[in-house]
Amino acid sequence: MMKAIRVREFGGPEVLQIEEVPDPHVGPGQVLVRTHAVGVNPVETYVRTGKYPILPPLPYTPGTDAAGVVEAVGDGVESVKVGARVYLYRSLTGAYAAKILCEASQVYPLPDKVSFAQGAGIGVPVGAAWRALFYRGQAQAGETVLIHGATGGVGIAAVQLARAAGLTVIGTSGSEKGRQLALGQGAHYVFDHNITSDKAQLETLTGGRGVDLILEMLANVNLGADLSALPKKGRVVVIGSRGTVEIDPRATMGNELDIRGMTLNMATPEELRRMHASIGAALEAGTLHPIIQEEIPLVEAPRAHQAVMEGESAGKIILVP
Repeated sequence: MMKAIRVREFGGPEVLQIEEVPDPHVGPGQVLVRTHAVGVNPVETYVRTGKYPILPPLPYTPGTDAAGVVEAVGDGVESVKVGARVYLYRSLTGAYAAKILCEASQVYPLPDKVSFAQGAGIGVPVGAAWRALFYRGQAQAGETVLIHGATGGVGIAAVQLARAAGLTVIGTSGSEKGRQLALGQGAHYVFDHNITSDKAQLETLTGGRGVDLILEMLANVNLGADLSALPKKGRVVVIGSRGTVEIDPRATMGNELDIRGMTLNMATPEELRRMHASIGAALEAGTLHPIIQEEIPLVEAPRAHQAVMEGESAGKIILVP
């Protein structure tokens, strides 16, 4: 038997209950991971409330991101060995647990220089940052990217990835502490969120070129101002939003601006393979290094769900079994 968080009804953080459940057993093509750290993502709080578009059947164990050591492999698995350090994105049984059953394609090598806590902060936040930048945003070296909310898990990853790829990086944060954090992770400039309303300053920073790409974490607040900050053929990729927003569609017309949505759920298996190959190389090179805000015991998962939604984040919230 092992400990796992189970949700038996949708609701507030209190529905996250620790239970004793049977250990998973590997089948063909599967991998069993003993969990050392679990990443907490905002989407898991939305699902828990029962108000997310796609809901799992009850009861369920939450979580998509974790890191640990391979304990067993099923028949036909050659890509990973027992004892290997791995991180995972998605699983068959849920990540908020002492052991996690995965398909072999859902686990990836974790370099020795990367801690288990950092490994648990890769799947959703780094995946979202990578896909927003390079797949949906089509970022190119020499361009300028503005990253709204540059201090959360996604924002920090985007700063690091964009800097390593040769972009000029402008971040935003709502606090001085957050602005210093973003600068320390590679942003060239960091401002308060209202920088998108100051087109003249953005043009000065970029030598008149303007901001080619904006990664938007809170579109319901910023999208209108984002459009005014983009030059011809500029793109804004919507990564997050917590409500509706009213914009003037004409703002997109004169400069042929693009508003592009992004979700990891749309990534194909081949896209995921390429993405995690690139992420693995960045981890090995040290250009990507997730920042941990706090480590919380698994039994305190309700507190972790509150923490991930309160105030401005400064890295990843991690659960430790």
